[in-house]
Amino acid sequence: MRLVLIAAASTLLLSACTWVHLAPEAKTVRVVPAGAAPTGCEKRSEITVKVPGSVAFYDRNTLRVRDELETLARNEAPGVQADTLQPLGDPADGEQRFAAFRCGR
Repeated sequence: MRLVLIAAASTLLLSACTWVHLAPEAKTVRVVPAGAAPTGCEKRSEITVKVPGSVAFYDRNTLRVRDELETLARNEAPGVQADTLQPLGDPADGEQRFAAFRCGR
C-alpha cells in the first residue's frame, strides 16, 4: 500500500513540473494564431516539436503540454532565423508542427 501511495504522489509531482524552459534568444519570438500566413513575412521552414503526452499511466495536463510545445518551437526558431511562429494544427500525441517566418519586426 505504501509503495502505491509513493508512486501516485511521485506521478502527481512530476506532472506539475515544467520540463521545458524558454531560451534567452527565444524571448523575442512571437506566436501568431493559426490561419492565414502573416503578411509581409518570409517563410523560413517548418518546425516539429514533441514532448511526453503522458508519464507512466498518467496523462499530462493538456494546457501544460501545449505550453511546452510552444516553448520548444520558440527555442528552435532562432536556429532557422525566424522571429514568428504559427501552429499548423493542434497537438497530437505530444507533437505539434509550426510554420516559422521571418517578419523583420
